[in-house]
Amino acid sequence: MRLFVSEGVPGCLPVLAAARRARGRAELLISTVGPEDCVVPFLTRPKIPVLQLDSGNYLFSTSAICRYFFLLSGWEQDDLTNQWLEWEATELQPALSAALYYLVVQGKKGEDVLGSVRRALTHIDRSLSRQNCPFLAGETESLADIVLWGALYPLLQDPAYLPEELSALHSWFQTLSTQEPCQQAAETVLKQQGVLALRPYFQKQPQPSPPEGRAVTNEPEEEELATLSEEEIATAVTAWEKGLESLPPLRPQQNPVLPVAGERNVLITSALPYVNNVPHLGNIIGCVLSADVFARYSRLRQWNTLYLCGTDEYGTATETKALEEGLTPQEICDKYHIIHADIYRWFNISFDIFGRTTTPQQTKITQDIFQRLLKRGFVLQDTVEQLRCEHCARFLADRFVEGVCPFCGYEEARGDQCDKCGKLINAVELKKPQCKVCRSCPVVQSTQHLFLDLPKLEKRLEEWLGRTLPGSDWTPNARFIIRSWLRDGLKPRCITRDLKWGTPVPLEGFKDKVFYVWFDATIGYLSITANYTDQWERWWKNPEQVDLYQFMAKDNVPFHGLVFPCSVLGAEDNYTLVSHIIATEYLNYEDGKFSKSRGVGVFGDMAQDTGIPADIWRFYLLYIRPEGQDSAFSWTDLLLKNNSELLNNLGNFINRAGMFVSKFFGGCVPEMVLTPDDQRLLAHVTLELQHYHQLLEKVRIRDALRSILTVSRHGNQYIQVNEPWKRIKGSEADRQRAGTVTGLAVNIAALLSVMLQPYMPTVSATIQAQLQLPLPACSILLTNFLCTLPAGHQIGTVSPLFQKLENDQIESLRQRFGGGQLEETFDLKAKTSPKPAVVETVTTARPQQIQVLMDEVTKQGNIVRELKAQKADKNEVAAEVAKLLDLKKQLAVAEGKPPEAPKGKKKK
Repeated sequence: MRLFVSEGVPGCLPVLAAARRARGRAELLISTVGPEDCVVPFLTRPKIPVLQLDSGNYLFSTSAICRYFFLLSGWEQDDLTNQWLEWEATELQPALSAALYYLVVQGKKGEDVLGSVRRALTHIDRSLSRQNCPFLAGETESLADIVLWGALYPLLQDPAYLPEELSALHSWFQTLSTQEPCQQAAETVLKQQGVLALRPYFQKQPQPSPPEGRAVTNEPEEEELATLSEEEIATAVTAWEKGLESLPPLRPQQNPVLPVAGERNVLITSALPYVNNVPHLGNIIGCVLSADVFARYSRLRQWNTLYLCGTDEYGTATETKALEEGLTPQEICDKYHIIHADIYRWFNISFDIFGRTTTPQQTKITQDIFQRLLKRGFVLQDTVEQLRCEHCARFLADRFVEGVCPFCGYEEARGDQCDKCGKLINAVELKKPQCKVCRSCPVVQSTQHLFLDLPKLEKRLEEWLGRTLPGSDWTPNARFIIRSWLRDGLKPRCITRDLKWGTPVPLEGFKDKVFYVWFDATIGYLSITANYTDQWERWWKNPEQVDLYQFMAKDNVPFHGLVFPCSVLGAEDNYTLVSHIIATEYLNYEDGKFSKSRGVGVFGDMAQDTGIPADIWRFYLLYIRPEGQDSAFSWTDLLLKNNSELLNNLGNFINRAGMFVSKFFGGCVPEMVLTPDDQRLLAHVTLELQHYHQLLEKVRIRDALRSILTVSRHGNQYIQVNEPWKRIKGSEADRQRAGTVTGLAVNIAALLSVMLQPYMPTVSATIQAQLQLPLPACSILLTNFLCTLPAGHQIGTVSPLFQKLENDQIESLRQRFGGGQLEETFDLKAKTSPKPAVVETVTTARPQQIQVLMDEVTKQGNIVRELKAQKADKNEVAAEVAKLLDLKKQLAVAEGKPPEAPKGKKKK
């Protein structure tokens, strides 16, 4: 067979991806030709792509070529795939061709491009969401996926044209785009030029016209309600009528929580935060908050759930912070552990355990795993070229070194990993390295270290991944990261460091070293559990009964999905391995990154001082959770989401429903006589509730939050259409109708209070207290919508749930957390008069300005010390000392203190 393709021809994308999937099934020659070449002898016009079969026949339809390759691979045709292919040809292609023409030929952007294809994209997203499968035709990739991916890739490879709210489409597109056949196809056709590579092709196409019968508008389409069958309506009504009696008994609470045979035992971990850093909003959403939502949801499902986290306290970062603050490492850990615990307590994170890694259990378990690896031949010894600071007289652990990344050129790369490109680095690879303590240039020297023999464990890892990944809920980015590591081949990785603060290495000749934190930090989950219960092995050596979910940002994936599994697979002690890795992308702040030193962004200890309640922070962070791609915190967007989604949608509905019961019916839920329209509403709410469950079972946290808001919108619309405030003044039939509408609405409010519990636990509890919701209904969430507030139920006092955020309030917070360097025009020196210097006024500067000055004082102090140590020229030293004294004077004034008088030498 021979496949003819051409650069810059969009139809070649899916056929190349399909061809590479079928590689090895038949002999295939791929020829790249010009787009004007006639390769089919009986066609009068050029046609690309073309597949010439061994029989001499030709296929020149993109779908037909892709179908042929899939059939070679053993794929069986099905009706759903055929329906998608017909839709792609008749609906998607006309809209997509128009969008691409506007973009690459006419140079249009934004909604001018997206408008013509938005309806089609929404259709794909809804189909994926409704069937709750990763692919268009089911659990496995089909012909439809490759054909639609190839059609959409030129447009959607630019994130600006993949609407954030279409999260199911986003996940599907990213999953396919990270597969090797699709990546190779994109490289061949687009040649790293992006969509502009298609310009010559589209310049030869006629200008498209908007699809007939559809007005071109920028207004959002109203959400279409799903079509309901009579059976679905009847099932919803039956479940509603059973009410509270449908609820199972509450699970008895255990202390400690331990696995129970025959139940679903869910073990949840958040990536352990470094103790020496105050977590910012991105850290909080990436790990602890996302895991908290899932832990709370698991408990609502009555799954036997243990949620743990703790501070990662060993390693270079702690030693560095201790040097900066003039404390011992243990004192640093004690100080910052309390700070972390207080922050997470304020954010209402429901840990069963929040521990720490500086414990005897950590040493015991880490050393046991190491000894087992050593005994089985998975540990190597080797000489390492390492950076040594002659000025500090010590080998420099990775985090004591900073320099230029050898891969991407980032100028502040750490000695173990680059924060910009994410690649792991050996410190000696850094360009222009500097000691972080004294800023001198270190030298390379040899030292002995221990290595984990990852190549020797690679086969075991791949076999485990082969069993684990199919059917699991690993996020696409986690799958891609692990695949890329394996594709490049694993290499031995050093597991020891020249430090004092860490888990000691129990091996002769290495007593002066400790384990590298990335080897033993993940073992912290085990030791934290061991400090919680002496039966910790029932969780961590019980893979048959325990379902392990691990939450983290994407930079932690290699340690959880590769290093730790290799370590415990090699230890051969029946350890529980991760079932599902849930990794987020990064959350940025406005247009940049969070920076404590520059005062940019909101950090956990600052959020509580803004006057904005913790649940509002939780809601907004979960609403913008960076799934699939990086997202950004925005003060303007926070205001909009609070005032529209919470105040006007959710809060408005719940408050109105409760107030109608209080005002019109004396606080007593009225009798409800359901009409067919009411029964259809029950079924719609039930469908949305089931969708919420499907999403959270797959840990699609952001999407499930939108299901809550959709239920609330259904409720608001129901009240608006039926106008109970008018009907209560009418005839007996009208008053009865007002009662039914009010009763059904307040039951929807009760359901929302439980659906909200994983996201906004304080608001949830407030609603439940106002409605006096029975305890079992507060603690269990079934997949059906039940009548939990029957006629006659007495509710409590109803009051508003949310407050409006004002523009001036938000603008003030934006300025406060905007940071910025100390401006030259900002004069922090004391005012002076012609007489000897006297401070007339003392003004305290902003915290970030003080921090900048403190950093400058430290830096200048190091310069002075170094010059003195080198016995530099006295005039040079005096000039630098003068600079130091001037900076100290500025710092004193900034802190609101009078500057100290210069100290002179005492005469002997």
